[in-house]
Amino acid sequence: MPDSSGKASTAFRTIGELSNDTGLPQHILRYWETRFPQLRPLQRAGNRRYYRVEDVALVRRIDQLLNRDGYTVRGVQQLLAAEKGAPPAVAPEIVAPAETPITSLRAIRDMLAEALAAD
Repeated sequence: MPDSSGKASTAFRTIGELSNDTGLPQHILRYWETRFPQLRPLQRAGNRRYYRVEDVALVRRIDQLLNRDGYTVRGVQQLLAAEKGAPPAVAPEIVAPAETPITSLRAIRDMLAEALAAD
């Protein structure tokens, strides 16, 4: 499905296209690359940047946090770093930290059996 630039939503974007889509100046996008290690567009010959779909989403998120939600650059850096290092969320009632794998699997089995019986 094409967007406002006429490209498919999964197509790579140049820095100019991303700048036009987001309304952010190109120098700001290049600055953000130096401040946010998560933002790494592909660079081809002549340092031409190509932003992937994930990069575009990250730029929009950084823009939202900085320019609309009032975060500082340092605050956004900390937020993104914390999200990167955060372990996946696990329901605490399923796996307690002191349980062995067998115990936790049995607890899951029992919960599933109860759910089937209630159905």
